[in-house]
Amino acid sequence: MDQFSPLDSQMMALAIQLAKRGQYTTSPNPNVGCVIVDKNGQIVGQGWHHQAGTPHAEVHALQQAGTLAKGATAYVTLEPCSHFGRTPPCADALIKAGVARVVAAMVDPNPLVAGQGLAKLNAAGISTAHGLQQVQAEQLNRGFIKRMQTGRPWVTVKLAASLDGKTALANGQSKWITGALARQDVQRHRARSCAILSGSGTVLADNPLLNVRYNELGLDEQTLLEKELRQPLKVVLDGRNQLTPDLQCLQSTDPSLIINSEFNPLPFFANVNQWQAPYVDNKLDLAAVFDYLGKQQLNHIWVEAGAKMAGALLQSKLIDELILYQAPKLMGNTGQDLFAIEPLTDMQQSYNLSWTDMRQIGPDLKLSAKVLYD
Repeated sequence: MDQFSPLDSQMMALAIQLAKRGQYTTSPNPNVGCVIVDKNGQIVGQGWHHQAGTPHAEVHALQQAGTLAKGATAYVTLEPCSHFGRTPPCADALIKAGVARVVAAMVDPNPLVAGQGLAKLNAAGISTAHGLQQVQAEQLNRGFIKRMQTGRPWVTVKLAASLDGKTALANGQSKWITGALARQDVQRHRARSCAILSGSGTVLADNPLLNVRYNELGLDEQTLLEKELRQPLKVVLDGRNQLTPDLQCLQSTDPSLIINSEFNPLPFFANVNQWQAPYVDNKLDLAAVFDYLGKQQLNHIWVEAGAKMAGALLQSKLIDELILYQAPKLMGNTGQDLFAIEPLTDMQQSYNLSWTDMRQIGPDLKLSAKVLYD
């Protein structure tokens, strides 16, 4: 196992913070940060990946370091790439700059790299190590890692409910269960995702925009400029072809995707694409849907849907993470539930979760959990 010094840990922690600066803009690429430190322990260059098709984190850091990169150590949150994609290999840039050592938080799960970047550096006489703060680095790019390993995106289902677990009154009214700060947090999650997915039932009932609104993010311009805002793909599952062009989420120029079983001939805007999914047991094949979304290079899907869709995803074992915003309200036993699932007859059939985060946002609680499948 590689040994790391306190300085190594300090510099990698900084590289991870730099990587987070790209969390709203890098999709479908991973978030990556890089710090270059000279022999005296002084930072001479730092950078992060801003956007797909633009220079990677290592290149930004090397440009800042200039000739001071020679003999230095580069700390990078993801193994430097070794292949030609939309930009040249970062491993080659590090070799050319004459760095003496490269520390990567984790090996790149992309099969086009997968250890080859570190091997290339080693072959050039550069000392390498990896595994420093790997858990933190993996957390940054859960969607990218899952897509590289399984072909499917990371799926987060967002829920909002009262203390007694109701998502709406019996008449469907739900605005607003949670407070303004919780809704702002949802906007930030939307902005970090690659796609926002909902079902036709929710879209027809609520007529949502399903977009990111810059003025509701509450971010300063140093974190994200309005011109840098990337609208996630809007995905609506419509097994019965009920959607119409006048719905708000299909009215904008933002990229949108309707997933149905048969082509809908209505005159949707040109930015609205359709894909016909297999139909199994009189409903859309959800596994095939997420296979398809993975092939579209979507790393993270943010789901905002009703109990029926949430239940179907849960029963299909397609949910990676649940985020529940719970309000200090009681709405009564006639309200609508969080999940519509088949009746359970034994506690062994219940779905188990593992809490990953709990915090208060304004008056509401934000509860995050990983779904544990057998």
